[in-house]
Amino acid sequence: MKNNGIPMLDIARQTALIRPEVDAAIARVLDHGRFIMGPEVGVFEQQIAEYCGTRFAIACASGSDAILLPLAAFGIGPGDKVVTTPFSFFATAGSIARLGAEPVFLDIDPETYNLDAAQLAEYLGGQSASGVKSIKAILPVHLFGQCAQMDEIDAVANRFGIPVVEDAAQAIGAEFDGARAGSLARCAAFSFFPSKNLGGLGDGGLITTDDEELTERLRMLRNHGASSTYVHPFVGMNSRLDTLQAAVLSVKFRYLDAWTARRRANAATYRRHLREMLNGTIVAPAEHPRRLHVYNQFTIRIPDRDRVRGQLASCGIATAVYYPIPLHLQDCFQHLGYREGDLPHSERAAHEVLSLPIEPGLTDDDIRIVVTKLAEALRESSALH
Repeated sequence: MKNNGIPMLDIARQTALIRPEVDAAIARVLDHGRFIMGPEVGVFEQQIAEYCGTRFAIACASGSDAILLPLAAFGIGPGDKVVTTPFSFFATAGSIARLGAEPVFLDIDPETYNLDAAQLAEYLGGQSASGVKSIKAILPVHLFGQCAQMDEIDAVANRFGIPVVEDAAQAIGAEFDGARAGSLARCAAFSFFPSKNLGGLGDGGLITTDDEELTERLRMLRNHGASSTYVHPFVGMNSRLDTLQAAVLSVKFRYLDAWTARRRANAATYRRHLREMLNGTIVAPAEHPRRLHVYNQFTIRIPDRDRVRGQLASCGIATAVYYPIPLHLQDCFQHLGYREGDLPHSERAAHEVLSLPIEPGLTDDDIRIVVTKLAEALRESSALH
């Protein structure tokens, strides 16, 4: 094993491999001095729009803002509801709440951890006409790098006339039936937080859409609601992607497909070692045939998760828990009236999920070591019981 163990993500190592290109991109921005909405922002937007298969891309300051801005563009506010999943990063529901709207949490598919399309259909089908009218958007999450069941979600949404916003923060490059995340709904939100498959040197986000009118509104909303200098049709916010971030992301974008291929190869190596050493006793991530998983995380399920995680840490193997408390049980959402037991699949996942290192820089030997130590930890955990 490496002297410093096996980290979840070694950003410095990844950056070092492309450092000359990154340095050159930063130098170009320093030379022209257009640090806000410089030309690199438009170039990056075009790259991502073409990559996702959409007409437009609108860069913004963070993945959280990439969720909030479309909801704001739809005019969502107090008294409105947005249907989403409780098993996600806080920004998913937090963006809804920041607008004064109410998140409505439905349970997940326990295999993919994504919003259960059947529950969505059942929930909307059980609403009165006024109840449906109060629901202004549906916000599925492509969790861990695998798309939600978008054909069924879109079909239900279309039946009730409700727009869908993809939370694709973890899923750039993921596919559903050959179409990429970002092109599967009215619009989609991406994050370029450093730990993402395409990560910047800080916060950054982007929205994709085919809707020209929505695009113009989003461009204004991200810039204080301005249509031109000092002219404000809307009350917007300051959510512009820094030119330096766009320049660096454009460099890293050139490597995205290669990094995704390596993540997928690492996932296959994990599966092979899990079969050989643990004989299928561990629940590995389910990858459905109609979807291309990009493995922002490789998440397994272990009933005695915390004990096993502690054992791995003692061996220098980093792991992470995404997410230990489902959103419907967070203190800030107590007023919504959810109780433990209401969404059992999400609650069980919160107790069992464990994400293992999956970054492109891992070697096959690294993965073999992780699974070997995992098997030892599981045997010790079983002996204690």
